[in-house]
Amino acid sequence: LLVVLGGPIGVYDDQDYPFLINEIACIRERLAARKPILGICLGAQLMAAALGARVYPGQHGAEIGWSPLESAPNVLTPAWFAPLLADGLSVFHWHGDTFDLPPGALHLAKTDKYEHQAFAIGDYALGLQFHPEVSAAGLESWYLGHASELHHAGIAAASLRRAAREHAGALEEASARFWKLWLDAVL
Repeated sequence: LLVVLGGPIGVYDDQDYPFLINEIACIRERLAARKPILGICLGAQLMAAALGARVYPGQHGAEIGWSPLESAPNVLTPAWFAPLLADGLSVFHWHGDTFDLPPGALHLAKTDKYEHQAFAIGDYALGLQFHPEVSAAGLESWYLGHASELHHAGIAAASLRRAAREHAGALEEASARFWKLWLDAVL
């Protein structure tokens, strides 16, 4: 399983970060070989780009904070994804970019702000725009490392911290179920 995580750059920033070209090529090769791959945030965007989809700055601004996912319309949700769609569950978002759904992808989830939050390719690839991997304690380094971004977005770290105390425990439990089910299905 290859896991491609997030970061504070965009897929289209390859002039400043040329490693992105090689990373997209690596992802494209892995997808062509139908080997298991998971992309989270920037990782999902890189996967979408490797599959030929457009990645671009979101028209609704940054999505930073906690909010629920909605099931994509007219989709039979795979059982392994269901824990992340549980009533009352909020997941953590931290992105400003979005992407078009890649050709052949199964659209899994959306939010009020952005249509494409999760997609699957066959039984071997999963792209997640949101962050199911976070914990309240783990987010502390994000608040510090991205203090300037939060300031410019008008978001107080204290408000994110309060929301994490409210939502992170339930996300950790739902994510543990999701990870087990998805890994059992993909590996």
